[in-house]
Amino acid sequence: MCFMHTRLARHQTALSLTLFPLLLLLLSYGCASKGFYAQTPVTDQTLYKQLSQAPDTVDSVTVQAGSHYARGFLYRMFWGSRHRDAWAASITVPVLDFDSAKGGLEVEKLGGGMQTISASLVSGDGMTYALRTVDKRPEVRLPPILSSTFLANLVLDQTSSLHPYAPLVVAPLSEAAGVPHANPELVYVRPNEEALGEHKALLSDRLYMLEEKFNDRRALVGELEEALDIVGTKEMLARRYGHGNHHIDQLAFAKARLLDMLIGDRDRHEGQWEWAVYKQGGDYIYRPIPKDRDNAFFRFDDGLFSWLLSRRWAQRKFVTFHGDYRDVKALMIKSDYIDARALPEVTAQQFDSLARELQRGITDELIEEAVRQLPAAVYRLDGESLARKLKSRRDFLDGAARAFYEALAGKVLVLGTNEEDRFEVVRLTDEETEVTVRRKSDGKVTYRRVFLRSQTEKIALQGLSGDDLFEVRGHVRKGIHISLVGGDGQDEVKDTS
Repeated sequence: MCFMHTRLARHQTALSLTLFPLLLLLLSYGCASKGFYAQTPVTDQTLYKQLSQAPDTVDSVTVQAGSHYARGFLYRMFWGSRHRDAWAASITVPVLDFDSAKGGLEVEKLGGGMQTISASLVSGDGMTYALRTVDKRPEVRLPPILSSTFLANLVLDQTSSLHPYAPLVVAPLSEAAGVPHANPELVYVRPNEEALGEHKALLSDRLYMLEEKFNDRRALVGELEEALDIVGTKEMLARRYGHGNHHIDQLAFAKARLLDMLIGDRDRHEGQWEWAVYKQGGDYIYRPIPKDRDNAFFRFDDGLFSWLLSRRWAQRKFVTFHGDYRDVKALMIKSDYIDARALPEVTAQQFDSLARELQRGITDELIEEAVRQLPAAVYRLDGESLARKLKSRRDFLDGAARAFYEALAGKVLVLGTNEEDRFEVVRLTDEETEVTVRRKSDGKVTYRRVFLRSQTEKIALQGLSGDDLFEVRGHVRKGIHISLVGGDGQDEVKDTS
């Protein structure tokens, strides 16, 4: 009987694995829509005509950020409701007047990644701004045989998982957390906007977020005025590992990453950060400035197929914003590289302390005020639900912080610099191992932490250039696995453990 049950279970599993691709194929059958995107976000065609013919007579318009994401019951059942209603909501926004806004705005250059169309603007007072489209246009990368099928539309439809107005809510939450942030404003750029010059065909007739751009010295104002410069992550890491007196403010980065956890921002790779540079004595300190909050409040798993695709054994990174933290590790997938390099010193106690600080600072009243920054029509749709989830996640943030720490602590990377470094590993007890990194030139400690075997499986010490020294000592019965990786210099290893 047991054998028959086993065979039946295997048969059912095989049948399920066969039916799922067939169902997916059936839903994907057909041609891709040639006009997937709406012709214009403006809802009133009479007003749209007026904008084209007499642009100076219109100072505000009613728009829909993405009416093309609206779907019927059957489609939503399989692929989810996501944030479709927010995308289709009608909201009123000002028309951007390039001559008067911010003292006058001029296009400096085009930007954007694989999804966002954007432009860098400079104002009359020299401050830089980013003009970023609210709607995203992801590139469709499918085999030629599939590029003209309904699957292409599924790729374009993934933008519906993003909340179109999330950055408006994130700004006041960031302010309360003490994390640097832009202050986005919704604006519409009229058709054939002459101020855009050669770029008007690409940039006109779109709904945008207009926000400060923190990417060079021109943005050193307000809370950043004491900084020396602003650099990107690539430059920051080159300096950090090129010289022993350049350091990341790891507690500041840890706090910013906990804010990411709170808002469910799953897309925090190294390109999503700028770094303010400060000088303290003879050292240079780099403090993070988050940017691009498009993935806050990401919602993906409320359809049958999208739920299956977001499982841990599938596309785990598509983690949905719920009232609790169902998969902290999924929120770390895209930030693995920068987390490993910017957080190796932060202890469990420090994560706990930062989480409690955020819990105290982000009050119910502040969350409600932040969510009220949504356009009125959108707030009526999901404002109360969003506030409720944020309050719940705030209350559970200490648990998420501990899970975040434990995931980081499992395998820790300790990097040296291109100068000569001395790595010291002391096995204190079976449970505790101390790691210290010093500059060989003057003996100054650049890294020190005591690791616990119950939390850490492996510590990887990696020298870069220079003649580095690795010392391991201490007599214990058990200990953490230590990996020593030399660099380009003449390295030396002394192991008396």
